[in-house]
Amino acid sequence: MNRKIMLALFTLLPCVYLFISADGQNVSKIAVAKTDSISLHLLKPQKSITQGSVTVEGTRINYQAVAGTLILKSKDNKPTCSMFYVAYFKDGVSDESQRPVTFIYNGGPGSSTVWLHFSGLGPQRVFLRDTTRFLAPYKIVNNDFSLLDATDLVFIDMPGTGFSRILTKEKGGAGDPKSFYSVDGDGHAFADFIQEFLSTYNRWDSPKYLYGESYGTFRSAVVSNILETEDNIDLNGVILQSMLFSFNKSQMSQTHAGDILSYVLALPSEAAAAWVHNKIPNRPAEMAPFLDEVKHFAITDYALALLQGSLLDSTSFNRIAGKLHDYTGLPVSYIRKANLRIGLIRFEKELLAGEEKITGAYDATFTGPEMDPLSEYPGFEPTTTTVSSALISTFNNYMSKDLKFGKGMEYRFSNNNIFPQFDFRASYPGINWQSKFFVNVMGDMASAMIYNPKLKVMVNMGYYDLVTPYFEGEYEMQHLDIPAQLQKNISYAYYNSGHMIYLHIPELKKLHDNVAKFIASTH
Repeated sequence: MNRKIMLALFTLLPCVYLFISADGQNVSKIAVAKTDSISLHLLKPQKSITQGSVTVEGTRINYQAVAGTLILKSKDNKPTCSMFYVAYFKDGVSDESQRPVTFIYNGGPGSSTVWLHFSGLGPQRVFLRDTTRFLAPYKIVNNDFSLLDATDLVFIDMPGTGFSRILTKEKGGAGDPKSFYSVDGDGHAFADFIQEFLSTYNRWDSPKYLYGESYGTFRSAVVSNILETEDNIDLNGVILQSMLFSFNKSQMSQTHAGDILSYVLALPSEAAAAWVHNKIPNRPAEMAPFLDEVKHFAITDYALALLQGSLLDSTSFNRIAGKLHDYTGLPVSYIRKANLRIGLIRFEKELLAGEEKITGAYDATFTGPEMDPLSEYPGFEPTTTTVSSALISTFNNYMSKDLKFGKGMEYRFSNNNIFPQFDFRASYPGINWQSKFFVNVMGDMASAMIYNPKLKVMVNMGYYDLVTPYFEGEYEMQHLDIPAQLQKNISYAYYNSGHMIYLHIPELKKLHDNVAKFIASTH
């Protein structure tokens, strides 16, 4: 796979995503440009307080919204970052020690948290028409499935995104992008923010949760380990959506010769995409049993075949190619030419090639016309480009008119300059082996769970997510280096959706109900 093409995809999105900026698109180029002036107000915490109400599944909830910044400081007490957040506190809570608080963030690295905030979990959301693109005028609607009924919500933008700014010397501070744009630096920034928030709002006794999406799940492993083992802050739960803990099991590693695991773990999601688009020969009526069959094939016959490499005999090669055709609908001739290795971006281009369409990588139920029918790769990402304009337009209005924050400043929906300079190496005692594309934080999650054996982890995965395949999430959680009895602390939920589960309203309801139940059961 062409590395430049892969990196281009992985710096586009919102949620990403991990690597896609989650968000999935180059939203920073779409956002309205404003002058982000250097001023002394960045060096002090800011706060705008407003009141609102939301009706969640028929119940009205009044809340206080706080849009503001908290200042992170160096060891010598110099300001390094003005970190932006929006917090929603339910009114009428007599004992805040009984009220959970959940810290929420998207991924990238390089994405703001606008996706989870304004199309997922916040009290207000952008109105969307499922997979259909539409033009302005857009509108904001009540979020019937906001998590505010179950927990207070704190949406956090990583440094350099949203209204979060690194306070460099030019801004009167002592911050350095290099100290934030790394696995450890990013993790410590969020851990420091959480401590500052708990002190500012006196929420130390509250049940505490992390909610991360895409690279945000990667971040959650690091932050949970820092909070537990360095800061003595126990968490009640970690909620992972569209998770990934190691790049070497993802499609990213296809830039490295000899990779097989990412193909094995991606196959069930590719089969789900083929099933939903009716490309499966003799398509079974039910998807779930079909995917169980595909998973079994993936970790047995398919994995063994790929392990043999050039030693695989021609009879076995042809048999595996036939099975891959049965599970993906791709032509046997194409599968043979691909040497039994079906890459994410190639699959996105090939599945609907006969209809001159491409599927979304973030959500295969989204489709778009081919930009170049002769190209090997799709020319854009249908999922994020379908919804980003509506999301950006309404959120800009919401920030200024409803939350009354950010006048004269630019809200950076994504910052595509972060990913190329982000240091994906992580520090482990006595070990210095991590390369940029093989970073692995499974050890961080395992460490946090061992240190706090009451910590519960919830994994939420979309079947149609081709960026962080659901089988990959299962594999990583089932291979954590933890005592066997701690595996019972991990729960799983699956959705007929993609990377941004909440883009489909029925699945948003299911996500809300599952997460609310998880929170209620862990405090």
